[in-house]
Amino acid sequence: MRKILITNDDGIDSEGIIRLAKAALEFGEVWVIAPDSQRSAASHSITLRHGIDIYPHDFPVEGVKAFSCSGTPGDCVRAGSLSVMDERPDVVLSGINFGYNVASDIQYSATAGAAFEAAFQGYHAIALSEGFNGSHEVTDHYLRDMLMDALEVDLDYGEILNINFPDCPISECKGVAKGVKVSRRAFYIDRYKVIEELENGGKRYMVDGIYHAHPEEGTDYGAVLDNMIAFGKVNNIGT
Repeated sequence: MRKILITNDDGIDSEGIIRLAKAALEFGEVWVIAPDSQRSAASHSITLRHGIDIYPHDFPVEGVKAFSCSGTPGDCVRAGSLSVMDERPDVVLSGINFGYNVASDIQYSATAGAAFEAAFQGYHAIALSEGFNGSHEVTDHYLRDMLMDALEVDLDYGEILNINFPDCPISECKGVAKGVKVSRRAFYIDRYKVIEELENGGKRYMVDGIYHAHPEEGTDYGAVLDNMIAFGKVNNIGT
């Protein structure tokens, strides 16, 4: 039986990882090893100078072995697959993330970071994300089929499959855009604003991006904005 490790960056109690674990049970034995709290934008970071605490965790999906981890999503993949699981996984699923991981945001995404760590360890790695508006219609309708297709895709070392579901109603979804490229653009033009004046001349800043939706054709970014599922490979810089 295929062994599947699931992690995420929204935390082990997030709705997305629960939905993903339910769907994954059809495809093999499922282990969930995920952060004990929010770790968004942690990228591919791992813990080197502190211990990592991993505990058994009550999980609302019967048949799933679940553990919470004090570290990053990358730690969850490393420690989980190398030390917690009884055997190394065949597949690592990261998600379902709350918010798209497309275009330049992939560089910051800990959802993608966990998948890249899985690819480095030699596992079949799939990252899954969806939009922010709370609609799961497209994701829930297509999730099984996308997992089935993703498990059959040939991936090179250091390469992941990145799937993003649009958050439109199912009636407005235009289907699946396979083989999309990673956009070189971004949802936001970055800037920072001062939110507090500090003692001794210091200032506290907060990111305050400007929404700027202008994707290229044939990209992951363009697909989700066109109400399509973005399905494509992503190569890590180390390949």
